[in-house]
Amino acid sequence: MAEADRTKAGHRKRLKERFKKTGLEGFHDYEVIELLLTYAIPRRDVKPLAKELIRRFRGFMGVLEAKKEELTSIKGIGKRAAALLLLLREIAQAYLKESPIVKTLVKRPLDAVEFIRRAHPGGAAERLLAIYLNTKNEILGVDTLHEGALEGMKVSPADVADVIGRAFRHNARSIIFVHSLPEGGVSAAEAGKGLSKAFQKAASAVDIII
Repeated sequence: MAEADRTKAGHRKRLKERFKKTGLEGFHDYEVIELLLTYAIPRRDVKPLAKELIRRFRGFMGVLEAKKEELTSIKGIGKRAAALLLLLREIAQAYLKESPIVKTLVKRPLDAVEFIRRAHPGGAAERLLAIYLNTKNEILGVDTLHEGALEGMKVSPADVADVIGRAFRHNARSIIFVHSLPEGGVSAAEAGKGLSKAFQKAASAVDIII
């Protein structure tokens, strides 16, 4: 084995040993990505690649929120590495939905906005989301109802029934609609308000607060 290959192998081994001993404590964001990439890209120094991903997508969260096409546009990220990163995101989201962690309390509209920015960033997509809350105003779950421009969007009776059905499945007492704009912005534009009103009548009939 060439000296360069032995050095790379030694670095990978040390990185994995650190994780075994301390978890991710003390890891930089790029080191977390680097560790992941070692399982998808064998026999290559992936540290520069990890740093480039962090730079390109402006942080760890941005890497996990990137689409497959965006990931594979980075030289060195093939389908296998992209699939691993996408899988990690899906696993994390599934875990958070099932995890019995302390629920986020919404005391004011800004709490809901900050929760979406932190836990459900949307990248470059405009979205309409529904946040489901219990009687204590604790968040039970979040669904993306629409992705893309809201202007001119029509809400059908089936759409209304679907949202109400989701609220029942969450055992929700109330729903907050959030219009999320690219780069984490949130708008109270008329398009978002109009869609909220479309759900309000049906929700009030089954004693759910919008």
